[in-house]
Parts: sequence; C-alpha cells; structure tokens
Amino acid sequence: MTLKLDHIVIAVNDLDKAISDYTALGFNVLRGGDHPGRTTHNALAVFADGSYFELIAWKSPAPEERWWQLLQRHGEGVVDFALLPRSTADTVAAAAGRGLVLDGPLDGGRLRPDGERLHWQTARPPSPDLPFLCGDLTPRALRVPEGNARVHPNGVTGVASLSIAVRDLDGTLARYRALFGPAQDAAADPHVGRAVSLPGGQSRLALITLGESTLVLSAPRDAHAAQELESRLAARGEGPFAIVLRTSAKPDAASGALDLALTHGASIELDAAVGVAAKAAPAETASA
Repeated sequence: MTLKLDHIVIAVNDLDKAISDYTALGFNVLRGGDHPGRTTHNALAVFADGSYFELIAWKSPAPEERWWQLLQRHGEGVVDFALLPRSTADTVAAAAGRGLVLDGPLDGGRLRPDGERLHWQTARPPSPDLPFLCGDLTPRALRVPEGNARVHPNGVTGVASLSIAVRDLDGTLARYRALFGPAQDAAADPHVGRAVSLPGGQSRLALITLGESTLVLSAPRDAHAAQELESRLAARGEGPFAIVLRTSAKPDAASGALDLALTHGASIELDAAVGVAAKAAPAETASA
C-alpha cells in the first residue's frame, strides 16, 4: 500500500518567533492558520518533494494533547511525523487486518488565513515509534501549497532522512510491516529493511525507504548502548529526533548542521552532497 512522508511536526513556544527564525535560516515559511476546536495555529515550510515542516504552537494550554505535553516536559523540537495515505479509512482497515490497530479515522481541519477551510482525516498509532496518518478530504494542494511556495533561499528541496529512536527494533519493524503491508510496486511502495548491528556492538538500525526519503530506525543493542541514543530515549522516549534535508546541487548550496536556537530544538542538517547524488543518479543508470 503506497504511503509516503507527508510532514514533520516541530512544536514551538512562539509561532511568530519560529517563523522569523526559520526565515532567517533560509526557509520560505507560510502561515498555515488555526485548527478549529483546538488552541493551535501553525506555519509551513513546504519542500519540492511534497513533504513539509509544520511549526505548531498553542495559543492557550492544552494538557490533553500529547504534543503539548511533550513541549512542556522537554522543550521545543520535533514531536511527530505523518505519512500520507490514499485513503485513511482504507489504510486503517488494512493495518487492522494485519494486527496493527490505529485510532481513527478522526476528522480534522484547518482554517487558513485567507478563509479557506481544509478538511482531512488522521489516524493515530498505538506507540510513538510509528507515524500518524494524515489523509486529505479537500484537495491536498490547499493544505500543501505548490509552485514558488516550495522554493527556499537555502536550496532545500526535500527530506533525505528522518531518524527515529526506538527501544525494541524488531518489534518496531513488525509494526511497520503491519502498517505498510506487502509491497505491490517495488518502485513506489515503502521498503522495510532488515535490522543490522553497527560496529562496536552499541546499537542496531534499520532503514525504511519512502520514495525519496528514508526513515532511520535506531535502537540500543544492550546496556552499554551508544550514549547519545540512550540519552534521547531516557529523556524524550521513542520518536523522531533528527532530520537531514536534501539541498540543490548548486555550488553555493547551504550545508551542515543548523543552529538549534534558530531551529527551536529541532536537530536539522543540510546535505548538499545528497542533492548532488540524487541529481547524478539518473545519468549513471542510463549509462549502465
């Protein structure tokens, strides 16, 4: 079943400040609007590959919401990510048939600053090592702008990888396989790789390919696991924690880790080499 990366959620305390800081980092940031029935408002940085960052903030406390809880406990940063289904209801039903129970479909929406009302359905996973689903009922282009909105001064074109900290890698992989089901189209459908141990015996990882983006699942191997990963799990639990963005192949394209103060706690790295490799790949294939 085709699923692809939809967006990455970054919780912030002050939306106006986050918009200003991400703009200073070279992102083209658009105000998204308010979520009816909630106290949240957001802004988007949409990439050429169709994925986007959602900067989300709260106008008043929402102690019943998990993202707000994470913001209060651990501060600003990446709190979640979403996949785009063709049909939220169909994906939920198919996953249930494979033993993975998702909470949904749940109706949601947003009121844009220009008055346009957007409608979608979401579904929530049973554990934070998995993404939620966000499927549009109104045209996706209304929610995720196209054209010049996807052009960024820093040259970013998309999400190369998203790292996710997990505790039980084998269990997490089983849940992802239940979510995705068997691949029908090797070129379009997600590919869930095998778990492998890294040298030094400290951690294990597995890669999940989602079109042009890759999910990197990382888990401690034993009690002497890599300190950074173990610290992440102890502090914030399972979930997404680091992003590598693909940039254009221009010689002056930005690269390197971005200032955490300006990203509001989100670990983001720009990789111009990824952009170069992606651009070179078709020519290499054609000459083989």
